[in-house]
Amino acid sequence: MTAPQQPQQQPCILCEQADGIVTLTLNLPHKLNPIAKDLQVELRDALERIRDDRTVRAVILTGAGKAFCVGADLSAMAPPGEPGQTLGDQTAEWMQKLSNPLIETLRTLPVPVVAAVNGPAAGAGVGLALAADVTIAARSAYFYLPFLPKLGIVPDLGCTWAIPRRAGRARAMGMALLDERLSAGRAVQWGLIWACADDEQLMDEARAIAQRLARLPAHAVLEAREAFDASEHHTLKEQLHYESERQRALIDRPSFREGVSAFLQKRPPVFETR
Repeated sequence: MTAPQQPQQQPCILCEQADGIVTLTLNLPHKLNPIAKDLQVELRDALERIRDDRTVRAVILTGAGKAFCVGADLSAMAPPGEPGQTLGDQTAEWMQKLSNPLIETLRTLPVPVVAAVNGPAAGAGVGLALAADVTIAARSAYFYLPFLPKLGIVPDLGCTWAIPRRAGRARAMGMALLDERLSAGRAVQWGLIWACADDEQLMDEARAIAQRLARLPAHAVLEAREAFDASEHHTLKEQLHYESERQRALIDRPSFREGVSAFLQKRPPVFETR
């Protein structure tokens, strides 16, 4: 007599690849896709595989079910087992080992990332959505920071870095303190995200954007991230010098020659893959 088989656990991340575009779907819909430990581990593993796969040209990140990501799973937070370690100690340790490297991996991926926010993005889910290069949202989606008003803790997973850079300090402070949901439409008006789409059109729009990004020169997303990051701490004079030095290097690359040839021949450019 054989022992009954244990039900197979569903993956926390679904991964689909087609035409050089990988779609990663947060797959805990029954819990509204909280950023649980297993989900973070699987998502980072998937991103590392993408980093090493030179056939991948763009990534879409979205959520299964009704939500994009509702942040931490508070119901799963338990007192630590280590003697002398507080829950705060444990949380900070996990963030530094897992959550922070996850955001850094997203921000340094050598291909462009599109976040398709299909529903609520709350708490750490906001940081995850804004770690993408291009963020779009379903018209019914919203962004919400409950950290300080509800829990007395600061926004994390890069929220305090991304929001003021995208929308300005005043709006970042309002989001952090006023306990209000920010609609997708208003997020577009604020410059927090690129666009919103009708709910049923969101993934089609995300794929169309990813396809456009996949046709970019292989190094384009890295250069764009680094240039805009540099501008945050440069004077105008320093940034002008930075731009000229990058042109010194980039104009001698094959992608520039291809771009000029395509322009003169009145055809779309075809750039090298990674």
